[in-house]
Amino acid sequence: MRVSQFLFAIVLCGSLSGIARAEPLPKFEDCPVSVQSKHAAVPRLQFADAQGRRYRTVIRDATNASVNFAGHHVLATWGCGSSCIMAAAIDVESGRVISLPFTISDWPMGVTEPLSFRANSCLLVVRGSRNENTERGTYYYSFDGKVFTLRASEKESRR
Repeated sequence: MRVSQFLFAIVLCGSLSGIARAEPLPKFEDCPVSVQSKHAAVPRLQFADAQGRRYRTVIRDATNASVNFAGHHVLATWGCGSSCIMAAAIDVESGRVISLPFTISDWPMGVTEPLSFRANSCLLVVRGSRNENTERGTYYYSFDGKVFTLRASEKESRR
């Protein structure tokens, strides 16, 4: 075997082993936060975008709920049509409202809640289609208090 063939074989094996070692999907435990307060009087709401302002009544009503997301946020959800939801994170300390930058629809049969989240984690798991796109999957977002950042995704096959 020539040196060039040997080097090619090493590179190829290294490439294939990288494919076999897929990154594990994020888990709630991978993004821990401490829960500041279960109940808090929310200060005056500060909307970071026009979408939040448009749905201020449902968002204001959600502030009566306990902290349920990312340490000191209430994740509010509301309908936007048949099998469609929107969401926003409300910071109970500052009153800042950050809208989820897409709608969620067309979630799989058997999934009753297309959003999964916890009070002690900054991870948001989204199941379904974003913005009524034809591509459906599971999307893993982290939330830093200002922005939702996509960390991983899996496409789902339609049956």
